[in-house]
Amino acid sequence: MKLGVVGLPNVGKSTLFNAITKAGAQAANYPFCTIEPNVGVVAVPDERLEKLAALYDSKKITPTSLEFVDIAGLVKGASRGEGLGNKFLSHIREVDAIVHVVRCFDDENITHVDGSVNPARDIETINLELIFADLETLDRRMTKALSMVKADKKYQEDIDRLNIMKKCLEDGKRLSTLEADEEFKSFIDAQFLLTSKPVIYVANTDEDGIAGNAYTDEVQRIAAAEGSECIVLCAKLEEDLSSLADDERAMFMEEYGLSESGLDRLVKASYKLLGLISYLTAGEKETRAWTIVKGTKAPEAAGKIHSDFERGFIRAEIVDYETLLECGSFNAAKERGKVRSEGKDYVMQEGDVVLFRINV
Repeated sequence: MKLGVVGLPNVGKSTLFNAITKAGAQAANYPFCTIEPNVGVVAVPDERLEKLAALYDSKKITPTSLEFVDIAGLVKGASRGEGLGNKFLSHIREVDAIVHVVRCFDDENITHVDGSVNPARDIETINLELIFADLETLDRRMTKALSMVKADKKYQEDIDRLNIMKKCLEDGKRLSTLEADEEFKSFIDAQFLLTSKPVIYVANTDEDGIAGNAYTDEVQRIAAAEGSECIVLCAKLEEDLSSLADDERAMFMEEYGLSESGLDRLVKASYKLLGLISYLTAGEKETRAWTIVKGTKAPEAAGKIHSDFERGFIRAEIVDYETLLECGSFNAAKERGKVRSEGKDYVMQEGDVVLFRINV
């Protein structure tokens, strides 16, 4: 799963990306510092893995992960090609969700592309460029549907839906805010539009604003109004934290009154935003978390490990993580009747510890 880190130039996107991935993406005080997108993979924090590995005396621990893409700063007019905008918009089209970084700090040494800090204006600038790009795409889809409806009336439903979507965009609203049934949502998703992607707003503040300020309050208000997630953090502080050893990081976080890093909160929120869950496998060789979408059935989950597992699926022996810890071992849980044998129609749940039985 890919998350695209977007925002205006000089809002802290690359600094945040460096902190997330420790990938060393270039960060500098001029627009379009990032041209080709940087890509980094980050582990999803999961304290269950350590405990499960200790139970099984596992030699290796493998957490699940998310992919973050640092996309160049967008500017007003990006949908018309300003600032290499068309190229950058195409990068956004390829991600599953958007992490929208918004500047929430004053610093005369860091240039703002519009001359002043104004989170509401900055958010509107980015959203309008995505809306303009989507309107252009919808016009092309509408032209095609209108030409096809003459031969087949079934395309009238597509035209009606496209008109509803266009009205939403013309009202200045993202398609992700449009109320629709599951069938309509599937139709929207199939259009691969920019504003249909879920969003996490990152209110990037300075160290003094970690507890909140007028700027971060404004971002949180906007996020709540459109049903999006919002996280307040200091990207520069997070970058500093990411370079420290575990014990130093814990002391540093305590100084700032942080129970967990902003990055951990961002990764967890991203995981939730994409509708993902983890199931766990454990053994002497490896304890591992596997990413699946909510609603995934057991055979498809087994296929995440290897395609042969899905093809040869017989059943899944499953115990809840908490129950397994309480029992002390998989065999003990089995003896106490806590291990369930589930078939092909079983829908996987968060925290399932699984042993797949297959025939290949």
